[in-house]
Amino acid sequence: MAGVVGSLAVAVIAVSSGTASAATLVHATYKVTGSTYLNGPDFTLALGPGELTSVLNAKTGKLTAQLSLPDATGSFSELDLIPVTATTQFIDDGPTTGKLNLDTGAVQTTSKITLRIVSLSAAGIGVPVGTACETSSPVVVQVASQPKFNVLDGGNLAGTYTIGDFAGCGLATPLINATIPGPGNSITLTLGKAKIKR
Repeated sequence: MAGVVGSLAVAVIAVSSGTASAATLVHATYKVTGSTYLNGPDFTLALGPGELTSVLNAKTGKLTAQLSLPDATGSFSELDLIPVTATTQFIDDGPTTGKLNLDTGAVQTTSKITLRIVSLSAAGIGVPVGTACETSSPVVVQVASQPKFNVLDGGNLAGTYTIGDFAGCGLATPLINATIPGPGNSITLTLGKAKIKR
């Protein structure tokens, strides 16, 4: 969904020296890959590779981040009969916000993401969706760091989210809204090693 997307997202980095000023903001970038499971059509969409940029307040643990993902294309079977292929964009609606637990290293973030369908085909036939086929309101995606995650070495972040109705998809709007929106969607993002900007 970048997303999702997705997506989605999240980030953080800890001060590596321990001697930094309390007002220090730490800037870092991560390479990101991942996937999102869409419960409605029952398929998994690969995400990335993309990039996550983050800014951490080393005193409070508060962070902001921006996730950039390329378009994602996936296929599924509508009604277990009709092959459908869709290309989607995950567009950040403002920065991701969250917090690093300075004691445990755990991360939790919240993102608002607009899901846009840029192309759609059914049984190999293109279905016009226009240029603004997207969720009517941003999708709220909350993720948390998983076991073995490390802000310097990276690791996995995961969460679940609900997709609302789409609008602006022309005649395809009813079909899309009968297939994609709903709860029970999940996302996993894998962050690579952090690159700290000094």
